[in-house]
Amino acid sequence: MMQAIHDSVWMSPGVKVYGRVSIGRGSSLWTYSVIRAECNDVRIGRISNIQDFVMIHVGFDYPTVIGDFCSVTHHATIHGATIEDACMIGINATIMDGVIIGAGSVVAGGAFVTEGSVFPPHSVIAGVPAKVIRERDCRASNRFNAWAYHRNAEFYRSGNYRAWEGAEYEAWAVAKRKEIAADLDLRHQDME
Repeated sequence: MMQAIHDSVWMSPGVKVYGRVSIGRGSSLWTYSVIRAECNDVRIGRISNIQDFVMIHVGFDYPTVIGDFCSVTHHATIHGATIEDACMIGINATIMDGVIIGAGSVVAGGAFVTEGSVFPPHSVIAGVPAKVIRERDCRASNRFNAWAYHRNAEFYRSGNYRAWEGAEYEAWAVAKRKEIAADLDLRHQDME
């Protein structure tokens, strides 16, 4: 099978997906993101979001793996790297072949992560070349961001482009943060 994209995945118009790609339940691909897998494969977990103009490619020697509850933000490039669960990849970051970003980490916008770099969980990574600038467990905030994008995709699916405003959103955000704090969001089988 070339592609295994869950039926619940939302894909914005203009998304391009080529080759052996799997994407988990409740994830979303945003406008003009591109995924190419001519060799190796690309695997994206559940409730992850690949935002506008992101480029995901594989290396000759490395697949690209993006875990659950990850946000890969606008214009980022991931090339043959592993991003573990609950990570945030900043705007215009570049992550090269063989890189491993540990769970609950943040890669700052504009960072250039050189080939073969390995970062432990809960790293804040920045710079050119990128290095750990501090240690902080960002799992909860990164999971919240992933859930917010999941909500946004569901709103877009129905033609509503205002998922993040008003009293209803504020109540949702409070409830979701409490759910995340108790790790109850990890138990969702239906992903809302």
